[in-house]
Order: sequence, then structure tokens, then C-alpha cells
Amino acid sequence: MKEWPLEVLIEAVLFTSGRSMKIEELAVELGYPVDEVTLSVSQLQQTVKRRRNSALQLVEVGGRFAFEVKPSIANHLPSTTKAEIPPKLLKAAALIAYHQPMPQSRLVELLGQKAYDHIRELAQSGLINRRKAGNTRRLTTTSRFSEVFGCPYTDRQKVKKWFREKVLETGMLDNIENASALEEEIDDSISHED
Repeated sequence: MKEWPLEVLIEAVLFTSGRSMKIEELAVELGYPVDEVTLSVSQLQQTVKRRRNSALQLVEVGGRFAFEVKPSIANHLPSTTKAEIPPKLLKAAALIAYHQPMPQSRLVELLGQKAYDHIRELAQSGLINRRKAGNTRRLTTTSRFSEVFGCPYTDRQKVKKWFREKVLETGMLDNIENASALEEEIDDSISHED
């Protein structure tokens, strides 16, 4: 029976798992010491970068590694191949990322009663955290959110900044008169709850 290099085994595990994994998880799954897995993951990253015309890239988000389709290729794929958040949840997810930590009560004010269902679905999908804060809950994004949206950060302030930059780049707020007022209002409501 052929012995496969650790780098190849890591690639296979990450590809077939369909989720991100920590070095320690890979070490346990494969039965190798953490230092060997760390070295092999580093080598695998270099190998993947050198591949010509490869559709995949090995990314690290919050100390977790995963394979994903390169953004330059993702836009050319049929929509059926893309992992998607149900469209009905996108607005809630975007508002939470843009204004985190966001009071649940404020999201309900903006989206109505359906926000409760959206929050529950986003939390069940592992995309947001909801922590009790007085009479409401404080909503923040998770590392899974960063994976799904291709954000290179997991720290919520960095995710917030990154997401806001993406919104500005796309011009999503260009035709919205009260965009700055909405931002100030939400920032004020958060500081009053602290």
C-alpha cells in the first residue's frame, strides 16, 4: 500500500470536509503531530499558489484553513454551484455585519417582525452570534460569516470595517439619502446600551 505525503492527505481532508479546520483538528484526524501538520499546511499553501490555472485557493480565516474557489473564477460559475445564503436573509446579514454589534431590537425596527425568523436562521447557519444584552440581544458575525462572504478577518471590528469598505466600493449607499443618519442612529443606540 502506498504511503501518501502528509501534504496530499491534508489537501484531501480539507477538500472533502467542505468546511474549515484548525491545524489541531487536522492533526487529530490524520494522527500526526501538530508541528508536522503546521509545516505541511504551509507547504500545501505554497504548492496551491504555484499551480497554473487552478480554480481553488487555500485560505486561512481565524486560524482555520479551507479550500475555496478563487473569487476571479467564482463570478463565472453557474449559480447552482455557489453556496448561497437564502436571498431573504441577505439584508439582515448585511445590516448585522455593517452595524455590529447591533441590537436585535434595532434590526426588528428596520425589518419588522420577520427579523426574528431571519436572526434565528442566520444563527442556526452559524453566521451570527446573538448574546443577551439587557432587554434585547446583541448581534455579531462569526468566523463562518467571514468564510461565506470571503472576508479575510474574523475580529468583528475588522469584519465591520471590511464590510463597510465593500459597501462603499460597490456604491450601494450612493442613492440613499439617509444612509449617514441610519449609521449615526445605530451607533448611538449601541453606545447607550453599554
